[in-house]
Amino acid sequence: MNIYKMKKDELELLSFTDIAYEILKKCKEQKTTVELFKEIAKLLELSDDEYADRIGDFYTSLTTDKRFYALDSGNWDLRERHSAKIVIDDEDDIDVEIDEDDDDDEDDEKDVDYDANEDYEDDDLEDLVIIDKDESEEEE
Repeated sequence: MNIYKMKKDELELLSFTDIAYEILKKCKEQKTTVELFKEIAKLLELSDDEYADRIGDFYTSLTTDKRFYALDSGNWDLRERHSAKIVIDDEDDIDVEIDEDDDDDEDDEKDVDYDANEDYEDDDLEDLVIIDKDESEEEE
């Protein structure tokens, strides 16, 4: 979908976040909230008052939409352009590191520190019991 070639009445049927998604997808660069919303306002021909009234709601929508990723620089980008590296150490601590400079569109292999020869304790699984479906119905 090319939002730059769509008519205003077609664009009005889309949410601000859908338009922002298409903008970021098309331009392939990170943008601030203000830059994104100015471009949306231009496409929808919003007045300055409408712009001022709606930018706060737009920011809230960006923060709750899982398609977007807020970078440390204050810019927004598409989450699909960033990969997460999950590291599990010996003391059951899990660290998640987001690679903000991931420009590859290909899926990266996730690095997990796991030793197949190491014995892992399954204390949480000791108390599990398998219940037969017929037995559970009889108890009711």
